[in-house]
Amino acid sequence: MKQSAPAPEGLAEPLLAAARRAGADAADVIIAHGISQSVSVRLGATETVERSEGRDLGLRVFVGKRQAIVSSNDFDRATLDKLAERAVAMARAVPEDPYCGLADPARHAKNIPALDLADEGEPSTEWLLDLARETEDAARAVKGITNSEGSDCGFGRSAITLATSDGFFGTYASTRYSLSASVLAGEGLDMQRDYDYAVAIHRTDLKAPGELGRNAGERTVRRLNPRKAESGRVPVVYEQRLAGGLLGHLAGAISGAAIARGTSFLKEKLGQIVFADGLNVIDDPNRKRGLRSRLFDGEGVAPMRRALIENGVLTTWLLDSRAARQLGLATTGHASRGTSSPPSPSASNLYLEPGTLTPEALIKEIGRGLYLTELIGMGVNGVTGDYSRGAAGFWIENGELAFPVNEVTVAGNLKDMFRAIRPANDLVFRAGIDAPTLAIDGMTVAGR
Repeated sequence: MKQSAPAPEGLAEPLLAAARRAGADAADVIIAHGISQSVSVRLGATETVERSEGRDLGLRVFVGKRQAIVSSNDFDRATLDKLAERAVAMARAVPEDPYCGLADPARHAKNIPALDLADEGEPSTEWLLDLARETEDAARAVKGITNSEGSDCGFGRSAITLATSDGFFGTYASTRYSLSASVLAGEGLDMQRDYDYAVAIHRTDLKAPGELGRNAGERTVRRLNPRKAESGRVPVVYEQRLAGGLLGHLAGAISGAAIARGTSFLKEKLGQIVFADGLNVIDDPNRKRGLRSRLFDGEGVAPMRRALIENGVLTTWLLDSRAARQLGLATTGHASRGTSSPPSPSASNLYLEPGTLTPEALIKEIGRGLYLTELIGMGVNGVTGDYSRGAAGFWIENGELAFPVNEVTVAGNLKDMFRAIRPANDLVFRAGIDAPTLAIDGMTVAGR
């Protein structure tokens, strides 16, 4: 008879004890267990139905100022004892790292908040298929839609446990639902494609399939008959679902690891004005039902809400313990890790606070420029801040969206772009890194 896997608390302490017996001065262990389901339909017919389940653990050991990490999906006790011995042997063989080590125990998370990160139960395959079909049906029902790339629906549940040899133990579970549709309009060389998607922690927060599908269809049809945009320096507007990408570039630039290496275009900007006056960028790991919320970070440190940008001023780096030691600072609780890698800094629920104008009013105020609905490629230089992306969207004329455009390039430098941002009032938490519609003056557009 197949035996169930030991509970995380039944694995963590014996593994830490085995590491100490093998000669480790300190250690931590992370245990991950996840299940996922996904389905896809196309033209009303089921295309794929998949389900997976996996478990994994990672052991990190320290021998003096040397560290090593080993991972395994075999939870047999004898196997784990040998794993600890191998990890310690590896640590003794690697060069010293003067900045490695566990987090300060005084920073450990003690008062764990209730963030409502997990739904009860697991949806049936039929329920997922029904959502996918309803979404695609709504998209295909939009006049002008001629074909479909399909609709996908998925569910996942993950549980994370972290234990350290200096006394921290924490565990929590989270769930995630996803829904998307992608359809085509037009014929032959005049075909256009667009999509819509939604992600949520709880099924009750997922966008209604009819609304999502209809939006995917309408977005696609309005892209028909595109023209070339004029080249020049004009204001550029990032629609809401693209705007969060600019915050992703900010997060990378203020990562403590990049700052310690000296490879960030913001490395000299701490305490200085980086965004326009009055703008605030918030990182909130304690947001209820947040897609990137966490009860503790990858080192067991208590995370907290922070204004990374306050009234335009850069207030902090994103730090784990190692990067903090390199910079002579304290961790900010931003450590993130998997089972086979050491912690590294990453943001949680990151967002730019909204402005006061509606997107329509912001576009009207601009008068003439480019409204972006799609970005292509990854032309961003994290060292210099140079930014160049392929794009598509709509030309703005007389304060209105005049006609669709494609095959354009938008370019600038993130240092200048951040200072020129003007936000609309339509912030929606949909991706974990979010921003309202954003206008940026003076970008270079290369079209015809």
